Amino acid sequence: MLEWASLRGRYEMRVTNGFPVEPEPPAPAPALKKSGIALALGGGAARGWAHIGVLRALEEAGIQIDMIAGTSIGALVGGCYLAGKLDELEAFARSLTRRRVFGLLDLHIGGSGLFGGMKLDARMRQHLEGVTFADLPKPLVCVASELRTGHEIWLSSGSLITAMRASYALPGVFEPVTVNRRVLVDGALVNPVPVSVCRAYEQRLVVAVNLHYDLFGRAAVIKHSADSPPDDQELVVKKDEREQRIGIMGVMVEAFNIIQDRISRARLAGDPPDMSLHPRLGHIGLSEFHRADETIQLGYEATRANIGELQRLQAVLA
Repeated sequence: MLEWASLRGRYEMRVTNGFPVEPEPPAPAPALKKSGIALALGGGAARGWAHIGVLRALEEAGIQIDMIAGTSIGALVGGCYLAGKLDELEAFARSLTRRRVFGLLDLHIGGSGLFGGMKLDARMRQHLEGVTFADLPKPLVCVASELRTGHEIWLSSGSLITAMRASYALPGVFEPVTVNRRVLVDGALVNPVPVSVCRAYEQRLVVAVNLHYDLFGRAAVIKHSADSPPDDQELVVKKDEREQRIGIMGVMVEAFNIIQDRISRARLAGDPPDMSLHPRLGHIGLSEFHRADETIQLGYEATRANIGELQRLQAVLA
């Protein structure tokens, strides 16, 4: 019997008793078994520091992460984690005070947003300059929104910093980010908790971190007459809250908060995760970035309380 190896090295031509025999195709490569979880890290501005605590708890318990899909600050934290820069991000978050937060905002009158965001961008470049998605050990998808078309955009290649900036570019606050002629803004406008992204990547166990779960009463419908004030039982407002002016920033942030909450409820109802983590963050304001210590701890505690269930789910799918 003579054997002749093909040029590509994949098949062999066998000749037996002078007659050629069709080569046998190679056996298909075994599918890579996913033993970890896919994390869908939701948006939520300052509440997003809780994602740091979530990741710390998962690491401590030895829970493997196979991929991360992140929206807004979820993209920022997830990207820093996979780039090996979570320690630096946590140190930065814990160092913030009210004064330092204001100092990072570069007022940009006449632009597409109140703040250019370049001071924050410069801080990120100190640690992530030149890092691309190809450098990450696991898949990462940053969700953004295309301003002109309303399309949901999944960023999974190219510059990591650019993708994260696009994902958290809150309309009216930060300037949009232009990527390949697409004008991108915060992904929470279309997909606040990106479970659907993990499903598209065929992940078996999807765990969502929803930062808006603790905001009760947002979905209520109230019949109200413009001719008479509401009853005391219908609307209770503290005196200091009633007299306090919200301001333009407060109006934009609170309006965005309502949008995120409504869209999250609808999308998670239609495509629920296998498990959700719900840090109790209702008392943390969207702009209170200086409360990182408390927020990180709440994310850590919520995750530690569910480690047993996570391990059970992994065992079922093993």
